[in-house]
Amino acid sequence: MNRSKIEWCDYTFNPITGCRHGCHYCYANAMTARFAGNVRLNLMAKTDYSLEPAADGGEDLYVLDSPMINETGNPLVYPFGFAPTYHRYRLNVPGRLKMGSNVFVGAMADIFGAWVPDRWIDEIFSACRKVPQHNYLFLTKNPDRYLELQKDGKLPESTNFWYGATITCREQLERTARAFTDLPDRFHTFFSIEPILEDIAAEEIWKDAVLETDWIIIGAQTGREKDKAVPKFEWIRNIVTSADAAWAVPVFMKDSLIPIVREKNMRRDFPEQLRHSELSPKMKKKLFGICAECKAYAKKSDMVALLARFKRGEQPKQYGFMCRACFQKFCKEKEIDMTLEKEQED
Repeated sequence: MNRSKIEWCDYTFNPITGCRHGCHYCYANAMTARFAGNVRLNLMAKTDYSLEPAADGGEDLYVLDSPMINETGNPLVYPFGFAPTYHRYRLNVPGRLKMGSNVFVGAMADIFGAWVPDRWIDEIFSACRKVPQHNYLFLTKNPDRYLELQKDGKLPESTNFWYGATITCREQLERTARAFTDLPDRFHTFFSIEPILEDIAAEEIWKDAVLETDWIIIGAQTGREKDKAVPKFEWIRNIVTSADAAWAVPVFMKDSLIPIVREKNMRRDFPEQLRHSELSPKMKKKLFGICAECKAYAKKSDMVALLARFKRGEQPKQYGFMCRACFQKFCKEKEIDMTLEKEQED
């Protein structure tokens, strides 16, 4: 798991890499080309990987149960370039983070592409469920897959699972609007309108579509492509205005829009749930305790540690905690002088 440079998430988690949509503006495709190594030689190392049939009947997919290592002893991040690859050994990665975070799952792939087997998706969902302190954000250009999984009872209904769809043009808008309309309201959804290739908010269907989502992310095309699309200020303004009118749907504008709208007009809004961090159960156990008297649950740093030793000269052992109010009451009842502690506090 990597600390993310994507502004709307904290980390990216990539159990699958590679895609078959063939988008000419794809940043992930360009990135894998830089870090793939010698794909021809990697393919020759047949004992290091296995193949699995694609769900849509296309070319077989690659599966790695352990990292593929290059000749210098370093793991290859994308050994097969942008060909869809399941890195099963990465499934335990979310558990390494102690603090709950907003995790973008599949930044280098479309996990819900038609070629991806249901079993892969099930295993990824299961890995995410095991670490519930994170918010997991998924993104696809195939939102119909959400519906298929939901109808089969395979789409998690957890409030920390967020299901997004990429929208760049009218066709994708219509497809996403249909899918999100049919998806029950108990599922969190969001739009990622990036890159903006046309005036999405000018479409009649947008008025209904914006009511079906919990968050809108907007961004411009990046990279060095000669003829890359540059959205107009009016396109962005129309999205923001309609989102504000539709029950104040929060809008997050990526930094790629600063040259177009200027910093003073930037919006970086998050839904309420995505503003807060949760601790892992292990860290909660380490940092929080229960008062031995009133049973209040609080930070250990805000309570008094209860220490005892049974032999002179031995180190005292910690047996519990007591909140300050209960400790002061206890000392008063036992006529224990608290003068020293008060002087230290002053």
